Amino acid sequence: MAVLAGLQPENVFEFFEEISSIPRPSFHCEKISEYCVEFGKKKGLFVSQDEMGNVIIKKPGTKGYENAQPVILQGHLDMVAEKVGHSTHDFMEDGLDLYIEDGFIKAKDTTLGADNGIAVAMVLALLDGDSYKHPPIEAVFTVDEETGMGGAHALDFSQLSGKRLINLDSEEEGILTAGCSGGFRFQFDIPMEKETVSGSLVDISIHGLKGGHSGQEINLQRGNAHKMMGRFLSFLLRKTEFYLLSLEGGSKDNVISMISAVKILVAEGQEHVVEETVEYFRNVWEKEFGKDEPDLAVDLLIERKRCESVFTKESTKRGINFVEIIPNGVFEFSRSLKDLVETSSNLGFIHTGEKGISGACMVRSSIDSKMEQLKDVLYTSLELCQGNAELSGEYPGWKYKEESPLRNVMTAVYRKLFHKEPEVMAVHAGLECGLFLGKNPDLDCISCGPEMFDVHSVRERLSIASTKNTWEYLLAVLEELND
Repeated sequence: MAVLAGLQPENVFEFFEEISSIPRPSFHCEKISEYCVEFGKKKGLFVSQDEMGNVIIKKPGTKGYENAQPVILQGHLDMVAEKVGHSTHDFMEDGLDLYIEDGFIKAKDTTLGADNGIAVAMVLALLDGDSYKHPPIEAVFTVDEETGMGGAHALDFSQLSGKRLINLDSEEEGILTAGCSGGFRFQFDIPMEKETVSGSLVDISIHGLKGGHSGQEINLQRGNAHKMMGRFLSFLLRKTEFYLLSLEGGSKDNVISMISAVKILVAEGQEHVVEETVEYFRNVWEKEFGKDEPDLAVDLLIERKRCESVFTKESTKRGINFVEIIPNGVFEFSRSLKDLVETSSNLGFIHTGEKGISGACMVRSSIDSKMEQLKDVLYTSLELCQGNAELSGEYPGWKYKEESPLRNVMTAVYRKLFHKEPEVMAVHAGLECGLFLGKNPDLDCISCGPEMFDVHSVRERLSIASTKNTWEYLLAVLEELND
């Protein structure tokens, strides 16, 4: 029996549950892309699929709207694939295990993928229905949004005639997003040398952190496990010598790292220094984070009399220094929009190989010059530690437009429907609208969506009531766009 059966709007949640049964992590959208293609063909609609897996489906306007200007409705097919440590879920093969709790839809031990599955579900419900009033619809489903917007980069915009675009990738009801930051992915590696040493093997794990979206939640100052580990190891290195074996944690550059695990080798007789340092930082972080990170934990395991292949002292120091000094968190706040983060960087993941450590950061800014400044800081940090870097997935910001007929319509409809004013704002997160505007500067774009929380984390949840409100709002907006 369907978990979401009986929820309203019924057709939207039916599609959402069906989508949730299809594996669709970033870079692996083949199945969900084919699903959309088959859906469009069964409905007898125009369907186009490119080599990346982006899908465009077109539906004529309903009676009385045949000659109205088309509206582009857009969402992305991929999802951030995160799970709790003990989960056996396979994002390449398994559907999500949905459940309902306290008015929210959640997924057991994994991300929910409401970012941006609920947008796909809403658009499919519109394409499927026959009773809604709407202008011609050009539905655009992109791939790999969460990992550098590769789908949007590749999309052939010449297939679209619409000049009005509603992006459904926002996560706060009552907010119309009219601008966003640009960004890029900063991938690094630090070459390191090895030797064989005897001593006590120490495993240290920092875990239990909330994590979250590296754009929209970076201002909350949640703990980044890697930066905490860098601080810990740098402090410990001043207390006693040790050798690094491995440093691991995280899987996505746009997720605030919830876990960082390190293996080091210390001289026998120095184990107590590590134990004391762990206890010291447990107390320090408990005071610093207070109630903001209630499940934070630091685990320690020591195995004596081991002989291991380790990174040399000099390599160990360089690797730890980089994790300690690399910028992370809010870099600057906006000078024009109160409380909006302007520029930030997130150290998302770190992995260890035979030749050193590697990882990636996600950098965002609404001002190009500030993004370039942070780029220089990252390169300088890496140069000091003799590392290498590669930039990828760079995308432009979306500058707020003073004049927007679409925004005017959507504001008026919201006011009429809910008897209050929507909030119009820019966000410190990447939306594909910036790339689309680069392909067609005449576009009039707005982003909206239902209320969801803790996206990009295993606590991700979607409000059922807000989804209903957003669906009714979208229908009302489309009914108004008859010009």
